[in-house]
Amino acid sequence: MSTPPSRCSLTRREFLGTLPLAALAAACGRARYDGADFVIPAQSEVALLPASDYGADMGDVISRGLDLLRPSVRGRRVLLKPNLVEYESGTMINTHPLVIAGAIEAFRRAGAREVVVGEGPGHRRDTEYLLAASGLSDYLRELRVPFIDLNLDDVRPVTLRSRFMGLDELMLPVELLKSDFVVSMAKLKTHHWAGMTAAMKNLFGLVPGAVYGWPKNLLHLSGIDSSILDLNATIRPSFAIVDAVVAMEGDGPIMGTPRKCGFLAMGADAVAVDATCARIMGFEPGRIRYLREASRYLGNMGPQRLRQRGETPARFESTFDVIELLKPLRRGA
Repeated sequence: MSTPPSRCSLTRREFLGTLPLAALAAACGRARYDGADFVIPAQSEVALLPASDYGADMGDVISRGLDLLRPSVRGRRVLLKPNLVEYESGTMINTHPLVIAGAIEAFRRAGAREVVVGEGPGHRRDTEYLLAASGLSDYLRELRVPFIDLNLDDVRPVTLRSRFMGLDELMLPVELLKSDFVVSMAKLKTHHWAGMTAAMKNLFGLVPGAVYGWPKNLLHLSGIDSSILDLNATIRPSFAIVDAVVAMEGDGPIMGTPRKCGFLAMGADAVAVDATCARIMGFEPGRIRYLREASRYLGNMGPQRLRQRGETPARFESTFDVIELLKPLRRGA
């Protein structure tokens, strides 16, 4: 069990950062997951595609990534799940609408039967405002793609496939469950509790706020790392696209500052994608709690089990500015 800092009081951020992984599951004396339910591939491919700015043809960039990685998309209903949290001009909080529009075009070219966009913002309850302010609604209208507010969609109970949160089931949106190819379209950012937010943390937006509150209170109270693990084990996203054309460093995921990186990261193994992004940010992936645990049953983290496609990580590597709490996650710290 983690030991909180030796001081008489903790801020909410510090308290949530000290929550022990799987504390509730351990207290119940149950196994966290059945290893027979999960098969980690011998090797995972991660593609890094250069995009110097958002003026690049994102449809072409993402199509090139799909050509390299060959996901099975033809005839499937694709749900694109972007990171749409809050809007503030000049910041890089959300997945850029041009990346989302490019993904719509690329998956259509790849033969998807239907492409929809869905998100359940964790801060703003007025999703229509976020769509309009970010400019995403204009692109969706032009491309004739529906947007599904996953905070307000009908829900069904789903049995969790791992039990780090100490729960047996979670209510999840019907439109998510109807989709047979789920794409986590994250924005690459530092995160003051999880260390980073990319493909795996992005699944928080699939949990309905109308059931669990804002900002997804159950997930925070159950532990950020535990929630990331259970959501990824249960939903098992088919693919990930991380928008790192301009990322966020500093006090992310909302109050940080833009960091130009110039790439998109793509892959079917969300653990491998996040581990690659962590190294590019200057982190040691094994020091990020959710990644360390996920590498035991969900995907590949070690570089010897990753096959890099497109550009090499070295082309984009840099040391992100981070708050003091995250400095121990850096390589060489």
